[in-house]
Amino acid sequence: MSESIILQLLLDERAIYRQLCRFAEAMDRREWHRLDDVLLEDAEADYGIGRRFGRAAIVTEMRSFLDGCGPTQHLLANVVIDVDGDAATSSAYVADMHVGLGDRAHLTFRTLGDYRDRWVRTPAGWRIAERIKHNRAHVGDMAVLGPGPQ
Repeated sequence: MSESIILQLLLDERAIYRQLCRFAEAMDRREWHRLDDVLLEDAEADYGIGRRFGRAAIVTEMRSFLDGCGPTQHLLANVVIDVDGDAATSSAYVADMHVGLGDRAHLTFRTLGDYRDRWVRTPAGWRIAERIKHNRAHVGDMAVLGPGPQ
């Protein structure tokens, strides 16, 4: 493999890794508009409760859990990225922490799992075409998630 091909693979892997981080930060900061630069408009996702079709539906589902939640942190590790031309796959462990809000501030909820993503290179950069979250375990009270106090 030539040095220029190796360099391009490394640059692609780095760009995808940064996109993974942007996704996690967008969720934790509730900056939903930032996902426009990470997810394809017709992306698909399944977080363990059924497949969602389209960026808008994916963001709506995430917001249904996180908008009424207190602080969150989605940590990624053991990231493996495989690039094949204008397509790529990635897997990343995720350990996320959710803290309650308001009268639920004493509650926490954590999950352990991994994201399996399929990526497409677009003129604007790498975008997720499909995300599947495999949940391995959860700890705490799911009441932390969902609509906030009315």
